[in-house]
Amino acid sequence: MIGVVADIIKVDKKYETAIETALGGNIQNIVTEDEATAKKMISFLKENRLGRATFLPLTSVSAKSNPKNENCLDEIGVIGLANKLVKCESKYDEVAAYLLGRVLVVDTIDHAIALAKKNHYSLHIVTLEGEYLSPGGSMTGGAFKNTSNLLARNREIEELEVSVAKLESSISEQRNRLEDIKTAQSLLAEDIEANKAEIQEQFILQNTAKINVNRATEQKNESENSKIEKTEFN
Repeated sequence: MIGVVADIIKVDKKYETAIETALGGNIQNIVTEDEATAKKMISFLKENRLGRATFLPLTSVSAKSNPKNENCLDEIGVIGLANKLVKCESKYDEVAAYLLGRVLVVDTIDHAIALAKKNHYSLHIVTLEGEYLSPGGSMTGGAFKNTSNLLARNREIEELEVSVAKLESSISEQRNRLEDIKTAQSLLAEDIEANKAEIQEQFILQNTAKINVNRATEQKNESENSKIEKTEFN
């Protein structure tokens, strides 16, 4: 079992509402590697009375194209086929085409209605705001509940994970910087202590030199005074 459809496709934010509308309940269909896996899962659901689910085996899902859709791609307001607006691994392309390949994404409901009329209400059309026009003429629309957009939630989770990773990296950098500052402070403190010791040593040498100078001066003065006294005595 690979996962639900919502987990294997990605879509730009501007197309999220349209794609989720186009998928409808299929967004929670379960993609499996093969039919054998799907069969086992169906048996498991039955045996445990866990409800029903739709499975999309990669070995059996096959998309059918609609020539009318290709002919409508150049019509006013048409953005493209829904399956071409999603991103997924290449091995899921057929699943995306199976679910979305017959749905045209149009910019506004006015362009959607005009396109539907022109093609005698034979197309699946969805607008960027989530209005859905089905073959036969029915239209679906209205406000979405904030909790309904699975594709948006997946994108937001990815964006938040990236944000968290960036913040963690920033915190790590700040911690490293703090350690560098602490190391620099420690080295600076050592330098200060070394400088204090050097200053003290130089101060002692200075005092010693002053004492020696004073002593030499005194001896010089005493010698000169002695000479003067001898001269006067003679």
